[in-house]
Amino acid sequence: MPLEANEKIVIPDENGEEHLFEVLYTFEVDDTKQSYIAVIPVDQSEEEQVDLYAFRYEESAEDDLSLFPIDSDEEWEIVEETLNTLIDEDELS
Repeated sequence: MPLEANEKIVIPDENGEEHLFEVLYTFEVDDTKQSYIAVIPVDQSEEEQVDLYAFRYEESAEDDLSLFPIDSDEEWEIVEETLNTLIDEDELS
């Protein structure tokens, strides 16, 4: 089941506490052949300035979602460029 914009997902932090996030974007990057997700905390979605988090992700056949940190500066630059393009497109529409 592909993730959709505005869908809510729960992401545990390093202490195991679960936090609710809203999906802003999912996208694939041809250069890395990976899928990425950008989310914001639900409790911040009404604020003007929000924290945006991006992860590499994989979905299993059982619809389980696995998130992975973006480790390299090179990979982050590619993801950031794609996110900026998506945000700019949204602002124009």
